[in-house]
Formats: sequence, structure tokens, C-alpha cells
Amino acid sequence: MRIGYLGVGMMGEVLAGNALAAGFDVMAYDPRPEPLERLSARGAKIGSSPREVGSHSEILQISIAGDERIEAALFDPGGAMDGLAPGSIISLHSTMGPATVQRIADRAGARGVDVVDAPITGGRSAAEAHTLCFIVGGTTANVARCTSLYEASGKRIFHMGGVGAGASAKVAQQMMTVMNIVGYSEGLRVATAAGLDRKQFLAMLDCSTAQSDVSRVWEQRYAGLPPEHIDGFHEGLRPALAMARALNVPIPLTALAQQLLRDAFNA
Repeated sequence: MRIGYLGVGMMGEVLAGNALAAGFDVMAYDPRPEPLERLSARGAKIGSSPREVGSHSEILQISIAGDERIEAALFDPGGAMDGLAPGSIISLHSTMGPATVQRIADRAGARGVDVVDAPITGGRSAAEAHTLCFIVGGTTANVARCTSLYEASGKRIFHMGGVGAGASAKVAQQMMTVMNIVGYSEGLRVATAAGLDRKQFLAMLDCSTAQSDVSRVWEQRYAGLPPEHIDGFHEGLRPALAMARALNVPIPLTALAQQLLRDAFNA
């Protein structure tokens, strides 16, 4: 199966590498040359533009941050939609709002191209270990077409419903994750200020009701996170705020957590 990748950054490069290892015919494009060089060394084809990658793709996977950038990569002149053939599938892996997913699906559908929204959770370490979770929205037939590709990076695939359902579920999950991060950070600051041994305190959390994925992997995944990754968490809450506003659901803690995020990772 011919697979295209737009955006081969922290997650996309691993997804593309896993697809290569599983025997898929991969072509990738990214403005940055470094990840493309690494993928080329592993056997990937390198596209000169989103359009060329679209022309290659039976399934086009997108891991680009920001709704506007995703739509530009697809629909601007020379974008992937200029190359995608009717019957191909766009698989969206970024954290984005369901309204954006539906808008993309409507525009792509007018040209005979289907959309599956399949945001992922687990982080780069899970992608490298082939244990990612895929949170998927789309028709049963389209999800089935993508399943073997997703399984190259993780066997846990949750089909949440129609187009946009995967994005909705990811947005809600991201809200919970971020509030967990902020709460954990505040507790750790208090423990540190009280003079507690950090290593012993973290070990204690594993057998307490405060235990979570955040507490278990804080030192490895979250402590001292680079600014660009923190910005990803911050931007990832924009769809949550927009979605809640559209649904008329108050989410004051999420709005506050977004403001506190940049300091939270320094605990």
C-alpha cells in the first residue's frame, strides 16, 4: 500500500519509520530536511511538495500542528489535494477540533477523497514501542482500510464513531491530561518546598490515589520539556475551548490550565 506523510516531526517521523518497517511504500514531505534525510536512509521516498506526496498516496497521513497549517498543506495551490486521487483517504493524526475535521472532510469529499480522524495518545516513546493508542472517527469501511497501517505503531484502535468522533474524544482526553499535569506540578512544588525527598515522594505516589500516567513518567517525559513541546500542549487546548464554546459547556479549569502550562513543566 502506498502511504504518504505530511509532517515528520516528533511523532510523524516515528509513524513513518514504523510504516517502512512494516513494508509499506512510504513517501514523506516536511519543510525540515533532517527528518527526511533520516527517513530516506531507511528507504522512504522523499516528496518535493505536498502535491507530490498526495499523488503517491492511497492513504495520506498528516501529523502537522495547527488547523490552519493542516488546511494549507491540503488545499493551498500545490497542496496534497491537487495530487490525491478519488478513493484515497486522508488520515488526520493531529489534535484538532471536530469542526475542522468536518470542514476538511466536506472539502475533500467534494473531490472523492475520504477522511478518517485518528489522533493518537501515548507519546513518542509509545510510538517507538509500537504501543500507541489510535482514537478514530470515520466510516467502518475506511477505518478497516487504515487498520493495518495503524497497527504498525500500536494495536489499540478505538473506533469512536463517524468523522469527527476521534477528534472529539481526543480533545476531551487532552483536557484531562493537561489538568493532571498542572495538578501534579503544583503538588510536586509543595512537596519540594516542604523539603521532602523527591525520589521518595514520587515512589510513594505509585501506591496512592494520586497515581497516574503523568506521575509515573514525569521525570522521563515531562520534567524539563523543551519549549516547542510545551507549546504543543498549549495549542492543543485551543480545540477544546472552541468545542466547549460551540457545545455551550463551561470548562473554566481547562481555560485556567492552559494559562498555567508553561510554568507547570518546570516543577
